[in-house]
Amino acid sequence: MRMKGAALLLILAAAALPGCKIVKTPTAEEKAAAAAKTAFNPAEKVDAIWQTQALPSIDKRAGDIKDVLAAIAANPDDAGAKFGHRDKQSGNSPWTYVAKFQGKIVAADTQSRAATIDVDSDGDGKADAKVQIGPALRGTALRDSLDFVNFNEFKNQIEWAQFGKAFNEKVNATILQPLPRDGLIGKTASATGAFPLPSSGQLPLVTPAAITIGQ
Repeated sequence: MRMKGAALLLILAAAALPGCKIVKTPTAEEKAAAAAKTAFNPAEKVDAIWQTQALPSIDKRAGDIKDVLAAIAANPDDAGAKFGHRDKQSGNSPWTYVAKFQGKIVAADTQSRAATIDVDSDGDGKADAKVQIGPALRGTALRDSLDFVNFNEFKNQIEWAQFGKAFNEKVNATILQPLPRDGLIGKTASATGAFPLPSSGQLPLVTPAAITIGQ
């Protein structure tokens, strides 16, 4: 009788829980695969906006570098409102400016991984801009120049930093690596890019979004 009673209780308990089902515990490999699908991928995010949003935004707002530098000298805030951007979401961010220019290369440093060329855009023999040609690029000027992205769209400071670095990696892989490295002085250069407010007496350090070097 006890056996029959126990069996009856089991049947009743099973009937009372019709919605219960066994849930499989995911393996470590399955957990990793699921995490990878939702992981932040800065390179993909940059690729998605580069041609359709980033380049048009920079090109539209870029002024001739002599005009931009003159405006900065007169009033950095007014210059930024016309030729630049700063992220209002992250406090008192500095301005990042966008400019375009062409001229003669009057100096080049290609021995460092953070290689640069100095460009004279007005023909007076003096450099008006220092252009980064990589492979190592300082700063996050390209990210910071865009008026349609901001820090609050990202999970944390790490993602924001990775996003900025991804722009540098993008331009290095697509437009900087093919550039010549020898005999640059005396050649012509044409560029459009972004730069932070330069220190007094220093050339603007431009990270190019587009650049060509000719004869």
